[in-house]
Amino acid sequence: MVAGTELRSTPGNEIMIISKIDFLYRTHLDQETLEVWIKEEWLAPQGSDTEPAFSEIDLARAKLITELQQDLGVNPEGVGVILNLLDQIHSLRSALAGKLQSARQKQSADPEDK
Repeated sequence: MVAGTELRSTPGNEIMIISKIDFLYRTHLDQETLEVWIKEEWLAPQGSDTEPAFSEIDLARAKLITELQQDLGVNPEGVGVILNLLDQIHSLRSALAGKLQSARQKQSADPEDK
């Protein structure tokens, strides 16, 4: 594990918490770029402004942003739109999964409806 990285677990999940220094190292970003991405709300680290804590999800988003800009030539406005759409898809999938789970629980609790 890289220095400054700690592993915190929550019930049922393990979340990698990464310091700002480690995040910059892993993503090959400079501090100014990171600050812009946070200001644009492309990344939403946990923790305080002085000591932000990043997750593996933040690492994946940073990789996606880098690929969109460098490999595909997407401009900043386009990156914002793409990330917003991906967030909406994620929210819809979560909501759908919740509805599906509720329907399955209802069906198993009421076997006469089968």
